Amino acid sequence: MSTIPVHRSSAHPGEAPATASKPSWRRRLGFWLVSEEQVAADALRDEAARVGATTACDCQDRQVVSVHGLLRSVTLQPHDGSPALEAEVYDGTGVVTLVWLGRRRIPAVECGRSVTATGRVLVHDGRRVIYNPTYELDPLPAA
Repeated sequence: MSTIPVHRSSAHPGEAPATASKPSWRRRLGFWLVSEEQVAADALRDEAARVGATTACDCQDRQVVSVHGLLRSVTLQPHDGSPALEAEVYDGTGVVTLVWLGRRRIPAVECGRSVTATGRVLVHDGRRVIYNPTYELDPLPAA
C-alpha cells in the first residue's frame, strides 16, 4: 500500500496553503490509480458482507463466527506429532487460519478457492485460529 507524502506549507496563519488550491499531479492521479491489491481486498470485503460473514478484523477471542474469503495458503503442519491441515482465509481485512486436526488433505481445499467457514475463534499472539471448522466451498466458476 502506498502513501501520499504530506507537503508542509510556509503559508501564514489564516492563509490557505498553496498545495490546497493546486493539488500535485500525484494526488490527482492517486484517486484514479488504485492498486490491484486494494481493489481485490475491497471486493473480498464486499463479498463477506453480502454473505453475512464476520470480517477477520472483527473476530473476537472465543466468539463463534462465520468467515468468508479466499484460501490464501494450504499447508500440512504437524501439531504434537499428529497431522494437521492449515488453511489461511483472507477476507480483505485480515486472515483467519483454519486448522483441521488429524487431516493431511481435504479434497478441493486448495489455494484460490472461496470458502465460508464456521467455528469458535481462538486468538493467540494476535493470530486468529478456528480448529475443525465446518465449511462450505463456493462452486468453481464455469470454464
